[in-house]
Amino acid sequence: MANRFANVLLTFVRGHRQYSKAWLKDAVRYENVKYHPRVKNYADPPIIPSKILMVHKVKPFKGNPYWEKNILTELGFEKNPNDPVFVKNTPEMCALLWRVKHLVKIIPVHIPANIPEVDEYTEFYVDHNGKIHVTGKLDRARYESTLAEKNCMKRLRSETIKEKLRLLWLKGYLI
Repeated sequence: MANRFANVLLTFVRGHRQYSKAWLKDAVRYENVKYHPRVKNYADPPIIPSKILMVHKVKPFKGNPYWEKNILTELGFEKNPNDPVFVKNTPEMCALLWRVKHLVKIIPVHIPANIPEVDEYTEFYVDHNGKIHVTGKLDRARYESTLAEKNCMKRLRSETIKEKLRLLWLKGYLI
């Protein structure tokens, strides 16, 4: 009776219950990893790794050790913290991303097979799933006129006006 009572109590203790280990012989070994397929003779689908990775920062810099902050800075998150960063899928870069995997979200970028020739007037964007969409080409004349207007010295910007008025105020000309 006491032995039966002990067995009931020990079934709630983690790892104490004896399981049949018949499934251990079906393990497939990949270097140091054991994989247990659901079906015998299961073949993995062929994997073509992406050449480019899109990395989003999901946790802040604050509260992390200096070596993780250095890695995030090296990846380029300090300049524009909310923008994704695109990196090559190399072993060195993957080793860096592995160290900060809890701070970032990594998405492989899928490059379409029939991508047109890309120049400075080709419009494309990358969606949140990492798929590249080519939308077409810009009109060269319109693009150049927009850049000329944007970079024009005669254009009055609010920052420029504020700075000139501040300097005039400091010199005493506005009184």
